[in-house]
This record gives sequence, structure tokens and C-alpha cells, in this order.
Amino acid sequence: MNSQIPTPRQFLEGASLGTRVVVRYRISEGLTDALGDLVGINQAECTVRTRRTDVVIPLAMVVAARPVPPAPARRAPRTAP
Repeated sequence: MNSQIPTPRQFLEGASLGTRVVVRYRISEGLTDALGDLVGINQAECTVRTRRTDVVIPLAMVVAARPVPPAPARRAPRTAP
């Protein structure tokens, strides 16, 4: 069985903009993740729109990336009894 698994960079370059992704990348303290929609990619970096902000990640720092399912719907607020 000779299936070719794309590298994280290949996955990101082939993913459609708007795809929900998780990207693990290096920072000075170790590793961290960005979870959200892929909103931009070029030769040097990708941009993931998280709940809080757009995160610009240098592709050289990416160690893993994959698609994830859509976010679950938010629950309705609880009402007092």
C-alpha cells in the first residue's frame, strides 16, 4: 500500500479558502495551535481566522495541519426556573 500523505504545507496549499482547519506551529515556548477558517495562503504564510483574531503563520513554522468538522452550534442561554 503506497498512499501518499500530503505534508502540512501541501495540505494547506491545496485546501480551499474557507476550509475549517487546525494548524500546529512552532513558537518560542514550544508549539501551539490555531483553529478556525483558512482565509489566506501564499508562498510564505497562511492566515487562519480564529474566534478571536486572524492568525498569520509562517509556513516554515507549521508542523501539522488538517481539516476539522464545522464548529458545533452554540447552545441557547439557560433560563431561570
